[in-house]
Amino acid sequence: MNSKQALAFVRKHGVVLVSARGPVPNLVEAIAGEPIKGSWWGHPDSHRIYGVLESVCDSNQVLPCRLVGGKVTLVHRRLWPALVRLSDRLPKSGLAAVRQEHTERGSHRVVSTPFPEWVSTEVADQARRLSEAAAISSLGADLLDEISKPGLRQSRR
Repeated sequence: MNSKQALAFVRKHGVVLVSARGPVPNLVEAIAGEPIKGSWWGHPDSHRIYGVLESVCDSNQVLPCRLVGGKVTLVHRRLWPALVRLSDRLPKSGLAAVRQEHTERGSHRVVSTPFPEWVSTEVADQARRLSEAAAISSLGADLLDEISKPGLRQSRR
């Protein structure tokens, strides 16, 4: 799977986990084309996987956040109005945009943009026009129930 195909995968599913296991598809395994045991960095195609992930995460069509179980989650742009509309039912920490930046020393650091600072006027307007029922239908009632459970562990890993 290349970057274009991976972005299409995110668009199709709407919400995917980068590499964790959970109630939504796993992008790393889709890119690899097979289940991965342990860290995907040990996979023979790890460098290609990393390149595809970096491309998808840098896309303006994807919100990287920690929405599902505190794990890195990608939400396609088509669902952003639904997220905003339902934000009172979702963990605020899970709605913060997270991005990796390369430092001058060659390492990475995570930069977080709190919700709703990343929300554009256009997305906010779309969210206001969206009924709660339509937002739930877009996101999926089962997924909404899963991510809005009281006490859902929002781990940093």
